[in-house]
This record gives sequence, C-alpha cells and structure tokens, in this order.
Amino acid sequence: MQTIVKLPPTTAEPATGDLDGWVVTEGTPSMKTWVLHTSATGDMMSGIWECTKGSYHATYTAYEYVVLIKGRITITPDGGTPVTVSAGDAFVVEPTFKGIWRIEEDVRKHFDFRLD
Repeated sequence: MQTIVKLPPTTAEPATGDLDGWVVTEGTPSMKTWVLHTSATGDMMSGIWECTKGSYHATYTAYEYVVLIKGRITITPDGGTPVTVSAGDAFVVEPTFKGIWRIEEDVRKHFDFRLD
C-alpha cells in the first residue's frame, strides 16, 4: 500500500465552472480548480483553486483547510464579522459556513477538502 503520494504539477486543464453552492453576487469572477489528489477512501480531496476579482455567496457542506498562495479575500459569514486573508495566511472553513467571499485581488489557494 502506497503511503506517500507525490502530487503532479498543475499542468493539466482545470475545471472552470463555479463550485456547487457558489452564486455570483458582484462582478464577473471566474474560477479554475485543479483537483490534484483524492484519497483512496474518497473522503479527502486536495488541489489548487484560482479566482478573479468579484464576490460569491458560498454555502459549504464540507470542511476545508486553505493556504492562500496569492491575493486577498474578505470572507463574511451571514450575520457575522468579516475576516480578511492575504497571501501566506492559512485558514479553515467549517462545513456549516454560509456567507460572502469577496475576492479583492485575484487569488490562488491550496485546499484540502474533507468530504463526508
């Protein structure tokens, strides 16, 4: 059984549609998603996500760990306090999150998504 998996570079063509549960609320942002690995059990996914400036209302159904590689985002939970993250920041989004992702500068992030 393989216990180390070296992920490939992001040279493959990305998926370009908006994520499920994400609705544009401002501007004309566009996404690119590279899924680099899905665990053998199917409960974890890792990859790279890019998005241009604009805003989405996002509804999460899974846990996500993020390291922002490039850009800046202000994330505001419905009825909550805005949190701004910039390149170099790491953060977690819980599976009950609903709120606005305002992409203030084009972003690139590494993500690990726990699927239940």
